[in-house]
Amino acid sequence: MRADYIRIYKSVHTWTGILAGMALFIAFYAGALTVFKEPLRRWSTPPAALVQPIPLDDVQPLIVQTLKTTPEAVRRGVTLRLEGGQAIPRLDWQVRAAGADDHDASATRHYSAMLAADGGVQVREAPPSRLVEFIDVLHRVVGLPTDSDPHRWIMGVICVLYLVALVSGVVVLLPSLVKDFFALRVGRNKKRMWLDAHNVVGIVSLPFHIVMALSAVVFAWHDQIYAVQDRLIHQGQWSQGLARPQGGPDFMRGFMPERDPARMLPPSRLVQAARAAAPGFEPTGLQYLQVTGLRPVVRVWGQNPQGIAPRALGGFAAIDPYTGDVQSTDFLPGAQNTPNLVISSFFALHMASFGGAVVPWLYFLLGLAGAWLFYSGNLLWVESRRKAQRKGGALPVQRRDTALMAAATVGVCVGCMAGISLTLAAAKWLPGRVSDMAAWHMGVYYTVFFASLVFAFWRGAARAAAPLLWLAAACTLAVPASSLLGWLLPASGAWADGASLGVDLTATAGALALAWMARATARRVQGGAQDSVWSAGNATTKSEEKQAVALTQ
Repeated sequence: MRADYIRIYKSVHTWTGILAGMALFIAFYAGALTVFKEPLRRWSTPPAALVQPIPLDDVQPLIVQTLKTTPEAVRRGVTLRLEGGQAIPRLDWQVRAAGADDHDASATRHYSAMLAADGGVQVREAPPSRLVEFIDVLHRVVGLPTDSDPHRWIMGVICVLYLVALVSGVVVLLPSLVKDFFALRVGRNKKRMWLDAHNVVGIVSLPFHIVMALSAVVFAWHDQIYAVQDRLIHQGQWSQGLARPQGGPDFMRGFMPERDPARMLPPSRLVQAARAAAPGFEPTGLQYLQVTGLRPVVRVWGQNPQGIAPRALGGFAAIDPYTGDVQSTDFLPGAQNTPNLVISSFFALHMASFGGAVVPWLYFLLGLAGAWLFYSGNLLWVESRRKAQRKGGALPVQRRDTALMAAATVGVCVGCMAGISLTLAAAKWLPGRVSDMAAWHMGVYYTVFFASLVFAFWRGAARAAAPLLWLAAACTLAVPASSLLGWLLPASGAWADGASLGVDLTATAGALALAWMARATARRVQGGAQDSVWSAGNATTKSEEKQAVALTQ
């Protein structure tokens, strides 16, 4: 390929990466954590909120009584969670505010029902910590606070830039791919080493990034894609078929009596039917929908290591709760037809809902590597614009745009890591002390994030990088320290859970890694090349610049 074409692709790769890099860092770092949603949810749930499981069919009275006496539960649908082949004796459902976005978790109120000592149903509002949901929102809308249509569209634009950066980066690397692919030239030329590492990580993880970019674009504009598909392919009949009948459910119920929930099959029969439909399928929950209406259904959710799950939660079999007949296996891992399997594969490749326990860990590492890829891209942009000091010459003043970019990269990336770690640790201390857990988790994260950003611009990248990395290490260490303190001093309000020890161990490893980076960065700041924005000798604060100007005058 001609050299001038390569230069054009290189410019495209550079600028699309710069425009999208920091947002994608947040998306990938938070996304790596959301691979382990359920362990994080368990880690952050107070012991008092955990309910011991009981034999499956012992929860049938709770199901029947709740559905008979709580119209809101019938209207919304209730979920029964399973654990180790038994059932958690509690039903959960959610009520979304009228007009709220389907993805806006902040507009949803959570309720649960349990049997009281007198045999009656006890309903209460049970606000969850929403820690996991908040981290997931950071992942889905690249660090913005809420998952709304405008924020998803912004995410979609960033993902288009991401896709362009991927393609242009491959084109730039193609002429030297064979020569440079396995090259990692460690030496005094730090820029060469970072570029080699950037290229190796980018090429090795290219299939992963292509899947992430394409699927994220679809997630961002799925409503618009469905609308165009309905208009061009189905001539509008699809949306009409999904529309509710005129008059609503109450109107339809007028033509036939309501079904009696007491006649439903016990949970064990429904679980048995789902297992028979897909060998290897392991149920994790039962979702009762419209059970007194015209089309009653129970979705038996679960995982199947031998199949492809369409959601992060897994997949489900749709079963008639009165007859046990399997109504649909369209979303049942291990029993889908080819078209549904293709669609499920698309979701599964993004959400790591396939392949058993190995794949989530692989996605976790690829997510962290992806975050590093965007961070290193910004560093290369800064280093490419460095004004080198000539032998025996004066120390050059670096360009202001490179200094600002370096400060923004440090503030955003390290601030994101520190903020997520501290809001994660706060999950052990907030229950019982605050009423609005979601607001507190958001407040803790954004306080740390913006404080880090302000500190980075105030001190400059060189002087801020090591302190902020130490801050991130301390915040991450607060995660296992909170569990340890809860184990040593239960009266403190924190707690330790042996079942989620993996979260504490992973956070400990993360804290050690950040501490190592902080030490290495401090050495680089003090002993590195003086003509770099990463050197303390080149870093000047705004006040120092003013003093220097005053002295020259």
